[in-house]
Amino acid sequence: MLKIGSLQLRTNLLLSPIAGYCDLSFRLVVRFCGGVGLACTDLLCPEGVLRENKRSLELAATCAEDSPLAMQLYGADAGRLCEAARWARDHGADVIDINMGCPVDKITKRDGGSALLCNPENTVRLAEKIVKAVPEVPVTAKMRLGWDDQRIVAPMLARRLEEVGIAAVTIHGRTTEMRFAGNVRLGSIAEVVQAVRQIPVIGNGDIHTPEDARHMMAVTGCQGVMIGRAALSAPWIFRDIHSFLTTGVVGEPLSVEEKCRLMRDHFYNLVRWRNERVAVCEFRKRISWYARHLNPCRGLRDAMRVINSPADFDRALDEFLQWRLAASRSGGAEALADAVDEAGVMV
Repeated sequence: MLKIGSLQLRTNLLLSPIAGYCDLSFRLVVRFCGGVGLACTDLLCPEGVLRENKRSLELAATCAEDSPLAMQLYGADAGRLCEAARWARDHGADVIDINMGCPVDKITKRDGGSALLCNPENTVRLAEKIVKAVPEVPVTAKMRLGWDDQRIVAPMLARRLEEVGIAAVTIHGRTTEMRFAGNVRLGSIAEVVQAVRQIPVIGNGDIHTPEDARHMMAVTGCQGVMIGRAALSAPWIFRDIHSFLTTGVVGEPLSVEEKCRLMRDHFYNLVRWRNERVAVCEFRKRISWYARHLNPCRGLRDAMRVINSPADFDRALDEFLQWRLAASRSGGAEALADAVDEAGVMV
């Protein structure tokens, strides 16, 4: 198990704060599947949450079932970050995370995200102020190795952050310059693990399977792993990894019916927490992620991309399920797909 400050997690598996994806609606789906120890909000702008603008409140939305929860803040203004940390504490955050890893220009050009790696001493002072502002909750940091290969600062910065009270560090094993290209550098994550004294280090990057998670932990010595993009198409990945790490066996794969149930839950979570229009627009895009584990499903993808209402969503999903069940009765989906002519909608 993993402990962050005074917070004991049920597992050492964390859902990454993926911008544009990890809202409450999706987090609830991941939690339903099981295995996740801590989930994180999307990146939160201090000004947005303090002014309580509509979009920021949507990103920070949570509920009783969405626990434990980290709220991630970005920026470089220590005063506003401290105020935002107190706001997050008062609005359901069990952990406050400081974003030191986002490589996106619109964040780094405001001196936030991985731009904080360019001035480690200032960043340490900023983190210390946030820790002192919210002594009731653990403060953590998510970072990259450095801005580029000439400025690798993660081991030194992690050690200094620990000294000022940061309770855990998540390290993505790439530089800002690498973005998401190339392989995650496990050896560099191991150097961060070796640099700190007591706080847990969580590894992040290129974890797509239970074997990937075990390999990262074995090679680096990190105490947990954070998973992002792989969860978008397989929100049950935490369940599978937890089973594999604790028993050596991955559970039975989810059936097509179970995967479709998760899609339906996700859609109606969006309806509940946002509105029908948002749910429709989101699923026109999100179907491409879910479809990766539903093939063959060209017809479902095509139908979902033109939905205009919850009724359209239900119809597209129900027709797909009926087709897959018929395929199973007739000898398998692949065999039926081969038998359907080119005009068939459910290939």
